[in-house]
Amino acid sequence: MSLIEASDWGWRYAGRQAWAAHGLDLTIEAGERVLLLGASGAGKSTLLLGLAGVLGGADEGSEAGRLLIDGQHPTRRVGQVGLVQQDPAAQIILARVGDDVAFGCENLGVAPTAIWQRVRQGLTDVGLDVPLDRATTALSGGQQQRLAIAGLLAMQDPANQKRPRLLLLDEPTANLDPAGIAEVKRAVARVVEDRSVGLIVVEHHVDVWLDLIDRVVVLGRDGGVAADGPAADVFAHHGRTLAADGVWVPGVALPGLPRPAVDPAVLRRTLAEPIIQGIDLTIGYQPHQPVRQGLNVAIPQGLSTVIVGPNGAGKSTLALTLAGLLPQLGGRVAAADALTPPASRRRRARADPADPHQWSSAELLTRLGTVFQEAEHQFVAATVSQELAVGLKALGWDQARIAARVEELLALLHLAHLTQANPFTLSGGEKRRLSVGTVLAAGPQVIILDEPTFGQDRTTWLDLVALIDQLLDDGRTIISVSHDPDYLARFGQYVIDLGP
Repeated sequence: MSLIEASDWGWRYAGRQAWAAHGLDLTIEAGERVLLLGASGAGKSTLLLGLAGVLGGADEGSEAGRLLIDGQHPTRRVGQVGLVQQDPAAQIILARVGDDVAFGCENLGVAPTAIWQRVRQGLTDVGLDVPLDRATTALSGGQQQRLAIAGLLAMQDPANQKRPRLLLLDEPTANLDPAGIAEVKRAVARVVEDRSVGLIVVEHHVDVWLDLIDRVVVLGRDGGVAADGPAADVFAHHGRTLAADGVWVPGVALPGLPRPAVDPAVLRRTLAEPIIQGIDLTIGYQPHQPVRQGLNVAIPQGLSTVIVGPNGAGKSTLALTLAGLLPQLGGRVAAADALTPPASRRRRARADPADPHQWSSAELLTRLGTVFQEAEHQFVAATVSQELAVGLKALGWDQARIAARVEELLALLHLAHLTQANPFTLSGGEKRRLSVGTVLAAGPQVIILDEPTFGQDRTTWLDLVALIDQLLDDGRTIISVSHDPDYLARFGQYVIDLGP
């Protein structure tokens, strides 16, 4: 009997007309290592959720066909499948790092005397060097990703018969720095080395996993399996088609890299008169635990700035502080006069009118727009179209103008077929595009993007790049946080490196 058997399987989320996955026929043997590819929205994450048995009951969606693990429905195989989701924050259960890693071991009945040794080993394997009592909410996105994987690795012990037989990893390295990618890959390789544990990994950039996996399975944009076989064969016979369909095919170059270089004299002039700057900044979430101190940064107007550095260096914290969303612990954030709201009775009462932290939400909306690392943190409406309209309603636009702008954004972001979908049921790539759209709707002068290409297939990556190109051509200022080397190559006109 095969470990996994799918026969004409599909899943449709409640309230959706289209199937998230359908017509899937697939067999995977015990111990196999599979790289699962496909366009954004093809159903990769949905399949992993189905295999983990966490899609829910009839009130959460409709299931078609058959999906079995060891001959049983996945909901009957509790403890046999370990899943790391695309959004690692969704898997954090407990308040402290050590407790969170220990949670899975406790549920598997691991002896208390063995748990903490495995917790420490799991954290070491993924290179997460933080105290066991560190608050999970204080971790960066990349550190949260390592935490989720550490919890999964801690459950892997050949002496424990209840340990998972199958690891499911959904974009496990998307928010990691290069050192983190190497550490996670090595840790996963050790777990699957003896073939007692199978592996299915979803990863848009596939080069990391090619020497570890046995086969590549590609889900078709319109359902079913588009290609299946050894990686070399799949890419040799279907490479052009797969690249056109959004799959990241090794060796297929991206067009148009990089943007034209900035004249050094222009860069010096724009840095001398930045659109926003941080002066002697101390940043962090807790006064007694600052992330960075003594930062002096300047953002050149009309150019693309990329903030880089290892996980935990404070990239997202800096971006949120410059955006006026996270108060600085020390120092000052100051916007240029051209960006600062016009004088008013309310503004005259402010201690520092140039500090975005003292602006109203409506003033921020058209000046500083931020796309969060976790797209779900921005969603407040029940449908995609309503989500895109939230900011426009706050600005007092009339219904006809709102409808026209929403329709324009839906087409631009390839979300027109999801108008009435609940934002939380979208794929990771679709959520990212929607979160970008919610910010673009109001047309802010400065746009801050935290890991903008996370979860994107090749096609939607190029679409996002084209959109950012257009924004820069229109004179907007772009600030990005990114680990994506291709993104950095294109948009690193000015780089702020928070590395050691």
